Amino acid sequence: MINVLLVDDHELVRTGIKRILDDVRGFKVVGEAKTGEEAVSYCRQSEPDIVLMDMNMPGIGGLEATKKICRYCPDVKVIVLTVHCEDPFPSKVMQIGAHGYLTKSAGPDEMINAIRAVNAGQRYIAPEIAQQIALAQFSGKVDENPFQSLSDRELQIMLMITKGEKAQDIADRLNLSSKTVNSYRYRMFEKLNVSGDVELTHLAIRHKMIDIDSSH
Repeated sequence: MINVLLVDDHELVRTGIKRILDDVRGFKVVGEAKTGEEAVSYCRQSEPDIVLMDMNMPGIGGLEATKKICRYCPDVKVIVLTVHCEDPFPSKVMQIGAHGYLTKSAGPDEMINAIRAVNAGQRYIAPEIAQQIALAQFSGKVDENPFQSLSDRELQIMLMITKGEKAQDIADRLNLSSKTVNSYRYRMFEKLNVSGDVELTHLAIRHKMIDIDSSH
């Protein structure tokens, strides 16, 4: 039996995936979480086999949650299931220890195959994303996306800023001082050559780092 934890802040998404997996022999959805914090807490207590992890969620978000689960629960395998198909997200999450990367445009069969492959110890990246990464490396355009220059922490804070979260709220969630968050913020602005949060959000949308709905 493959025990799966669903992590997404949209109940409709979790319900849809649960219905798909409940119909597959050998799969069991053992829990659901709507924030990164809930996902980390669940994994530390119950250690499911597989976590299907969204990226854009309230709180610490999927990137930091994935990093914490990979650090604290090495036997738990994380598959990121997200709307983000552009690098640096796929590269970042695989580097920090995720075992799989799927976009939400994947069909049920691909999701099921990915879970089985990862549970068997393999890594799985959606073919179109693997091709995109390979082509970028082959053509030497790996650094074309300015967000490639951001660290994991900067990328995480960028996602939170573009969702409208204030520096103090971000600091509280990440156990940092607001001064430290603002230091990351201004370093990001410098790297990306933007002058404020609105410009940052527009740049993120242009490079498909966020979808328009998630930026509200």
